[in-house]
Amino acid sequence: MAPHIDGPLYYETMGKRGPVMAFVHPNPMDQSCWIFQMAQMSTWYRCIAIDLPGYGRSPKAHTGLTMADVAQACWEAIDDAYPGERVILVGCSIGSSMLVWMHNHRPDKTAALIMCGTGYNPTKDFIPGRIEAYKERGIGYRWGYTFEDFSPAFRATPMAHFFAELFTERNVFGDVDTIITQFQAYAQPEPEGHHARVACPAIILTGSEDNTHRSSFALQKRIKGCEMQILYGAGHACQIEQPALFNRYMTEFLTAHGLFPGTAQRG
Repeated sequence: MAPHIDGPLYYETMGKRGPVMAFVHPNPMDQSCWIFQMAQMSTWYRCIAIDLPGYGRSPKAHTGLTMADVAQACWEAIDDAYPGERVILVGCSIGSSMLVWMHNHRPDKTAALIMCGTGYNPTKDFIPGRIEAYKERGIGYRWGYTFEDFSPAFRATPMAHFFAELFTERNVFGDVDTIITQFQAYAQPEPEGHHARVACPAIILTGSEDNTHRSSFALQKRIKGCEMQILYGAGHACQIEQPALFNRYMTEFLTAHGLFPGTAQRG
């Protein structure tokens, strides 16, 4: 079992046949943020969406937690559902960062990386503020934090409020100390060559209204052959704001790399 975590991570699955596609969520959300992708991609893939420690219905984690520990725990969840499979990894924000750790943990089992809400920020200067907000406001901070993941236009919509309610209804299962511990793990510097080791097809889907949008170009340069698509008008959680376009970009990328079912022979 992964060190510093009190048991296996919670996950949901959808789809009965096809390749495996795994989803890793951003702060402060949980696996339900992939509801639109799970619903559509499960037509062709066996999908699994994972709750990170302290979120949704996953167990607590403790001091000493590392990103490598969480990556191992995510692979253990995938192994539980779909043992021995190569996997297309999809993530948002810290979930995108987790994908690189997961790839480097099992490069032979990583078919592709699809990242959103992400960029290259070596100082990670936003983390202390998040930690302080959680210490001051507790697990209830997730409500307001959810709206920060959306563009200004989307924040006012009933759908934004629906998702904020959905995530924070599960606060009873969450653990604020674990969330803080995970931020502390995220704050640690990556090892030398962390991004350069990625050796599979990769793409960044970035919302033009996301605060990380500008830094996404720097991340693209650090990953050999990494592609990019921009979702104009979307914020950090662009997979929620513009699911039709997000899913189309996913499908086009996978098709181009022979990873969409029935396209492998096209090369």
